[in-house]
Amino acid sequence: MDGSTGEVFLAPSPEERRVLQERAAELRDALASSSGPGTTADGHRVPLLANIGGPADVDAAVAAGAEGVGLFRTEFLFLDATVAPSEEDQVEAYRTVLTAFGEGRVVVRVLDAGADKPLGFLTPADEPNPALGVRGLRTLLEHPEVLRAQLRALATAARGLPARLEVMAPMVADRADARAFAEVCREVGLPGAYGAMVEIPSAALRAGSILDEVDFLSIGTNDLAQYAFAADRQVGALARLQDPWQPALLELIALAAGAAAEAGKSCGVCGEAAADPLLACVLTGLGVTSLSMGAAALPLVRTTLARYTLEQCRAAAGAARGARDAEDARRAVREVLGVA
Repeated sequence: MDGSTGEVFLAPSPEERRVLQERAAELRDALASSSGPGTTADGHRVPLLANIGGPADVDAAVAAGAEGVGLFRTEFLFLDATVAPSEEDQVEAYRTVLTAFGEGRVVVRVLDAGADKPLGFLTPADEPNPALGVRGLRTLLEHPEVLRAQLRALATAARGLPARLEVMAPMVADRADARAFAEVCREVGLPGAYGAMVEIPSAALRAGSILDEVDFLSIGTNDLAQYAFAADRQVGALARLQDPWQPALLELIALAAGAAAEAGKSCGVCGEAAADPLLACVLTGLGVTSLSMGAAALPLVRTTLARYTLEQCRAAAGAARGARDAEDARRAVREVLGVA
């Protein structure tokens, strides 16, 4: 099995075995020397950040060389709770993470409740289709006291620390959603930037108008694929449609990244698509400005990105967008980048 791609080879031939062993040796050597900030071969900066679920994930992220946090999931504080956690408990958890990354960027996603993360005290129990119902920012706008308490806790936690706190809302559908979130951030005096996640196709299609209200975008590729292809991410039979190499998904990412570039603002990817080393190069070529992933993926993505110039990444992105399907996109990119 190739752990970097997830491919399983049944009864490989002697030649296939030799190629895989050579690839594994090259990978070991590359990972041993993987360090420093994320850059392409010609010096184009692509900050490599970590996705974390709470303070327990900080040590692994720091050890892997994360330049900050691109997705701090805050649900761990709320899951299994019968009431919202106190602001004091939230401050302690947030401050632990902010302290660990010095002057780095820490992007916090406010509570994303609903769908596969129901909360008994917050989300409705009788929705016919929770994934298309009241979840994410929709839940928080129906319970503004929960959102305000979380934002106040984040503001308190960041006080006196050098970390660059940025806060983003999940499940933003349009400019009205973005404006509502930004207004609450301003009301509580939240320092730093506030942004919107692009997880719904409408947000990608109208990214420019959303950026009129917020400072940055962050693309959640898992949910974006789910909603673009009407394919429940929890149903294994639909895995083909959840493949982040799908050209239609790459088109939506390109739309959001292009709108951010036009507005002079940043657009990162925090879905696990960023953890695929070759796809990380494609995302860079599409104009994505930062990549966030699980800590274990950081060294290989850093090493792979450093092998190619920005122009090569753009050529790979063009090849992937022009492909017929996900498998064709993989083949086309491997050919453009000269990967065996």
